[in-house]
Amino acid sequence: MARDFDDDAPRRIGDANDLALARKRDADERIYVVTTNLVIDAQEQLARRRLLDRIWRAGAALSWLSILAAVIGTGIAWGTTGDPARFVVGYLICGGLLVMSVLTLVGVYFAGRDMSSLQRLEAHLASQQESLWKQKVRNNPDLEHRRKLYREEVTSAIEKYQVDSRKYRRIHNSLQSLIMIGSASTTTIAALDTGKELTWQSVTLTAISFAITVAAMFTGYYKFRERSYFLQQTADAIEQEANAVTLGIGPYAPYGPDQEDEALKLFTQRVEDHRNEQRRRQQQLDQPADQAAPSSQPPAA
Repeated sequence: MARDFDDDAPRRIGDANDLALARKRDADERIYVVTTNLVIDAQEQLARRRLLDRIWRAGAALSWLSILAAVIGTGIAWGTTGDPARFVVGYLICGGLLVMSVLTLVGVYFAGRDMSSLQRLEAHLASQQESLWKQKVRNNPDLEHRRKLYREEVTSAIEKYQVDSRKYRRIHNSLQSLIMIGSASTTTIAALDTGKELTWQSVTLTAISFAITVAAMFTGYYKFRERSYFLQQTADAIEQEANAVTLGIGPYAPYGPDQEDEALKLFTQRVEDHRNEQRRRQQQLDQPADQAAPSSQPPAA
């Protein structure tokens, strides 16, 4: 049988293959979007569960501290004056704090009774993230796209460093304030304490001295100020790299619009250098002071 040159079977097969590939890409994109939304939803649920757990622990600690303060206050009032009624103001304060903490615990219980446990939510998030990673692997973008994606992900890294830096700075400032206020209070109360019997001045002096010692130990051991300084330094350096590659200045000035791939390659390398330096500093801060110290110390506060 002679071949019909008007037969367009190859073209129709090619069109069918193109249509199948297009539909597969659309399906993969929809699956990727759905998986991403599931990961975001799992992250939000886990964040809410962790927040409720922190509030629950804080409420429980406050309730126990209120009861303990009431018992200690009663004992002090009984031992110093023989009349527990002298602590009536303390009873009102401790009772109010206890009521607030109990109401908080009840609210947290009803807010989280329909939520899964923290372990289940963490396992669910890990499962969804694994599905998302598998989807990304199947898509397998080329090197250029991976570098562009990396440039976009740098923003989240900068934000994380800045958030951690602000957290450690707040902790350091709070403990430093406690040390300064406690030192002044200790001197004042010591001047007012003229007897050796058990008085509220001596008890308060002991409590403040203990708090100052604990705050000084935590500040020296965890190095909150140094962590804040190095995290902010890394965040500023990465932000400078991101601005430079966007504006085409600094080390990226020689690269023109048609050399974006080379600029992104240099950008990726320089950002990774900054992040590796931050990890090295973090490891040095976690080591004992007699074994290692950071290569550069932060300036004195």
